[in-house]
Amino acid sequence: MRERAVSGTLDGQGGAPGSTPTVVTQRNESSDFRAAFNAAQLAMAVVGRDGLVRTANHALGELLGTDPARLADAPAADFTGLREDARTWSAYREVLLGRRERLHCTRRLKQRGGRQGVWAEVIVTPLPDSCETLLSVADISDRRDLRARLRHLRMHDPVTHLPNRSLFFERLTTALSHAALARGGSGRIGLCYLDLDGFKAINDTLGHRAGDRLLGAVAKRLSECAASGGHLVARLGGDEFALLVEGSTGTQQLVDLAACVQAALQRPFDVAGHRLAVSASIGVVERPAAGTHATELMQAADTTLYWAKADGKARWTLFDPERNAHRMTRQALSSTLRPAVEREEFLLQYQPLVGLGDGVVRGVEALVRWHHPQFGLLQPNRFIGLAEETGAIVPLGRWVLATACRQARRWQLEHPDEPIVVSVNVAVRQVWDSDLVADVAEILTETGLPPRLLQLELTESAVMGSAGRPLQQLQQLSDMGVAIAIDDFGTGYSNLAYLSRLPVSTLKLDGSFVRGFRAEEPPNPADETIVEALVQLAHRLGIKVTAECVESAEQAERLGRIGCDTGQGWFYSRPVPADSISALLSTGVRP
Repeated sequence: MRERAVSGTLDGQGGAPGSTPTVVTQRNESSDFRAAFNAAQLAMAVVGRDGLVRTANHALGELLGTDPARLADAPAADFTGLREDARTWSAYREVLLGRRERLHCTRRLKQRGGRQGVWAEVIVTPLPDSCETLLSVADISDRRDLRARLRHLRMHDPVTHLPNRSLFFERLTTALSHAALARGGSGRIGLCYLDLDGFKAINDTLGHRAGDRLLGAVAKRLSECAASGGHLVARLGGDEFALLVEGSTGTQQLVDLAACVQAALQRPFDVAGHRLAVSASIGVVERPAAGTHATELMQAADTTLYWAKADGKARWTLFDPERNAHRMTRQALSSTLRPAVEREEFLLQYQPLVGLGDGVVRGVEALVRWHHPQFGLLQPNRFIGLAEETGAIVPLGRWVLATACRQARRWQLEHPDEPIVVSVNVAVRQVWDSDLVADVAEILTETGLPPRLLQLELTESAVMGSAGRPLQQLQQLSDMGVAIAIDDFGTGYSNLAYLSRLPVSTLKLDGSFVRGFRAEEPPNPADETIVEALVQLAHRLGIKVTAECVESAEQAERLGRIGCDTGQGWFYSRPVPADSISALLSTGVRP
């Protein structure tokens, strides 16, 4: 502190008589301040409005590794690093000019020669009744190192010492942000997301200690694969790992990395006296960073990993937008199936069953369609499997049965002399998960349809080996007068023994048999021999035969010649609305 700052002429006026005690007090205060300033353990400096050091204490000299006298008239911002950040530099200038009360920041000090010094907490505050400021610098290196160690422990996996899920997502978010800004937003990012096949068995049989050692060995090999590109390897939990490729050069780079991982993990591991073999299923995603969010990228990677496992494990699978769109559509359909039944989004179309001998319509098969508000008219192959998986087939099947029976009753009333049988498909879960007999009886009573005009179709695999409840229900339905048909006959187990003990009235030959009867293909005598034998056997058991997928007059003629009773297919008619069947029956025109 310069002497003029505490002299009797501090205000620029001469000393008046009697003012000597005041001047002495100021000098005593100045001496006390200087003594405390120099003896303080806290590094300090007095800085003028011009930013130059007026004086520095011994603690600051020791912290910077220099004689404090050498700091006089030096810019304080140079050794404190206050210039390196524009925002901090601006705030510092505001304090020097008296426009701001305080600056508090953390900076890396610079020692003589420009060498990096310790991390310090820097505080700049104005001195009372002065144009100067007090700069204090506290060494926080130990505190910062402790925080760094604690953060490292918090952000790294204790078993493999790799970054954990938290650090991975932090790095991923930062990488997406940087890549989106790089080269005008053309930056790309890639991810290999994997888990180990067979790890659970090893963990369960050899124990968690052996499992942890195996994870550590896997982490080492993954790091070796990623080392050449400097890619981040993280353990996300359990046996799941991720390799993040920042600034990806394209899909091939990710594919090469996944192949490297596969090859590295195929080599056996020697763990706790055991020679262990594991493989990995890997989901590979590579895309532009712009517009991509971390959660979205991880969802895509998780989906792709699921595909790799579903495709057989021990492989990598590349993300496929079309396959993902199908999956998303499947999920959307699955979640809206039951509400769709309640909203009556389904409709029935009917395909005629025609006598092969006379061309007369004997019946119709009811075929359900979904008029989806987003995806349009959906065929059964798009949703019946989902309905069976979710259990929605039970209410849907009940609706189809009731709607078909109601329509068949109208046809019966309109054409009493031409009884039309309506055939309705029944899923296995309808037999197991509902009281099918009670449902059929109730619907027939409500609609007034005679049981003889209803036929229920079940697949061959569904009735194969039927016993207990399914067999009892089929027998009860037959006793009611309802006809039972086996659909797609010949595609299942083809065990004919069950035909003698099931109440079957009709066999529907699968289209694969009928295709061999097309005129444009070389005839295969074996096809005709097999079909003829099946027809003869069925007739001896009192069972009728319907040929599916009839597409030509040649097929119809040959099938009729060997004894098939009815045919169904596009040669006669595609599935059509109920009104078209009504018109067909009214005009008496054969399809």
